[in-house]
This record gives sequence, structure tokens and C-alpha cells, in this order.
Amino acid sequence: MSVTAKETEAIGKRREAATTKSLLKDRAYAELKRLILNTTFSPGDFLSERQLAERLTMSKTPVKAALQRLESEGFIAVSPQQGIVVRELSIHEIADQFEIRLALESHVLRMVAGKLTDDEGTRLTNNLAQQRSMVATHDYSQAVQLDTEFHMMICEFHGNREFMRVMLQLRERMHRVIARVLEQDRDRNAASVEEHAAIAEAILAGDADRAAGCLKEHLEYGKQFLLTPRRR
Repeated sequence: MSVTAKETEAIGKRREAATTKSLLKDRAYAELKRLILNTTFSPGDFLSERQLAERLTMSKTPVKAALQRLESEGFIAVSPQQGIVVRELSIHEIADQFEIRLALESHVLRMVAGKLTDDEGTRLTNNLAQQRSMVATHDYSQAVQLDTEFHMMICEFHGNREFMRVMLQLRERMHRVIARVLEQDRDRNAASVEEHAAIAEAILAGDADRAAGCLKEHLEYGKQFLLTPRRR
């Protein structure tokens, strides 16, 4: 049975509508996550589907889908009693995420130590130079971004996309906590950069054990700093 021109047009419109709906969901998700990560929406803030839809100039349907995704990733909590609230990471969640990072990144360091290309080595040292500049200017937003780039770059050099996906999820969930700490304690920011430098030096020297040891010290220091009650 042949398909008429009207049927073909109807199929095309349905596909276009489905594509538009998917794009709106993705846009709502990306924008809401950005607002959470930059603390426009801070931990403890209550959110309204209607107000979010108005803010994003779209219907509540894609906003609802975006909120469901953010809930599954741990950025918000939804309950009949409290409604929608931006979540803060618990002490246990922070400790768990550092444990995962240590296991994953230690393996990556052992795989890449002494194996970087000249271009990769240059990218690593350039990142460190930028980090040191941010310490001097106290641009904490950029400092967090460069910190993320440093760790993600090393995962990229390893080439395992699944590692990169997991690392990115961990970094995004920790983003607000790390940013707050760097804003509250400038000395920690400077110390973190030098810890990165020690890791990079060991990688470039091909000393896998030293690189893994420097990473462990770096993450343990960061974990204890974040878990100290007066820092929270």
C-alpha cells in the first residue's frame, strides 16, 4: 500500500515534534544543572515546576523530565511533603566519592605515567600554569574549572571513555562543595595546585608509584578538608 503525500507530511510533523520535545528536555536539563552548579540555586532552595517553566520559557513537560533526570543524578530531592529541593552532599556521600576517585584515578595514573606525547605533556604543564595564575587572581570559579580540567585531562590521555564518563559525573556532583571550600580558604587553593604539580611531575618522569602516592595524598587532604565540620 502506497503512502500518500498527506501521510508522509504527517509522519514528518510527528518526527519533528518528537525531536523538538527531546531538544527541549535536553535544554531544560542543561540549564537547570548549570544553575545548580553555579549556586544560583543553592543547597536547601525549594524549586517550583511552574516558576522554572516560566524562567526557561517552556512548558512544564520538559522541565518535569529534566527534574526527574536531576533527581536520579542526586542534584535534587523530590518528595510529596517537601516538594523539590536542591540537595547538599552528605558527609558519607563525599567520603564515598573520594574513595571511588582514588581507585579510578590511581589506575589511570599507572597507565599513563611515562607515556604522554609531547603535546599531552605541554597541555598538562599549560594547565598548571593557568592554575597558578588563578591562585594569584582569586578567580575561584575558573580555579574549579581548571582543577576539573586537570583531572579529566589525565583520564582523557588514558583513553577510556567510561572512566571519563564516571569521572565527569563525580566532578559535577562535587563541584559546589569544592568551589565553596576554595572561596573560604585561599591557602587550600594554592596547596591544591602544588599537589597537582607533584602529580604531573611524577607522570612526566614515568614514576607511576610516585604519581599514585601524590594522588592519594592530594585526595586524602581534600577529603579531610571537606569533611572537617567547620568547613561545611
